[in-house]
Amino acid sequence: MAIPTIPRVSVVMRTKNSDWVVAQALAGLFSQSYTDFELIVVDSGSTDRTLDIVNEYPRRLIEIEAKSYFPGRVLNSAIEQASGEIIVFQNSDVVPLTPYSLERLVGAFDDSHVQAAYGRQATRPEAHAWVRRDYESSFPDDAERPPWITLSLPFAAMRKSIWRERGFYDDAWASEDTEWGAWATSRGHEIKYVHDALVMHSHNYTLRQLHGRRFVEGEADAFIYGRKETVLDVAKRACSATLRDWIYEARTGNWGELPITPLRRLVYHWAYFQGHRLGHTRQREGDGDSSRGQEFILARHDQ
Repeated sequence: MAIPTIPRVSVVMRTKNSDWVVAQALAGLFSQSYTDFELIVVDSGSTDRTLDIVNEYPRRLIEIEAKSYFPGRVLNSAIEQASGEIIVFQNSDVVPLTPYSLERLVGAFDDSHVQAAYGRQATRPEAHAWVRRDYESSFPDDAERPPWITLSLPFAAMRKSIWRERGFYDDAWASEDTEWGAWATSRGHEIKYVHDALVMHSHNYTLRQLHGRRFVEGEADAFIYGRKETVLDVAKRACSATLRDWIYEARTGNWGELPITPLRRLVYHWAYFQGHRLGHTRQREGDGDSSRGQEFILARHDQ
């Protein structure tokens, strides 16, 4: 009788109502040149065809209720159950763009100094111009890791051994990857940006969705970095980002996006300020309840 082998890699994929894209994500994953992996899917209450699609592939399925979904806790639980020594994270809306994306990402760990790695994200064809600009600066086509990206979990990996040393936090609802990456970097652990581990991933958020996303990111950054934010900071960044967006939109011929740009950037930075203020208040008062961020996201996202 053959003895089952333990895969070197465990891929953790989180899903909820992803039937519009999860088939592409899974097809891309199971078409990779690197095949020594197991798939762990954590679904938080899908009501569409997501689970029907997921069940077409070899996987271990963990189902939780939507109200139980806190990213850090969910990831820690999934990793605890993973068999591999390398944990790969692939969001259910992330589509590998080459057959070698996973191989390149896992290959980063051939260097014993590397404790975590993340791939390059390209936008979807329908991405708004401001989204394309953000992604081009955050995920460049070279080996240099932008200083403002510590780790980006839509397509990333880490050694399970380093996760045992420090799991994901749950003080705030969002930015568990940023917080972990900041911790790892502060302790001298190497995180590698793998620019040729290429995937497709982006969102055209509505203003309401953008408000929710940036609110929880602002709250999280209060815990991660502790710096203060002022209304003047909001105004300066909103004006600067609007100008850069306008230049990019004009250069790329996206004239129709120019009128909405100031409002979008105001929402982007004002929501961050609101969340950041909440985070500082919670810290000052010793408030351990991180459910408000969850409520913001659930109220603003159908997915």
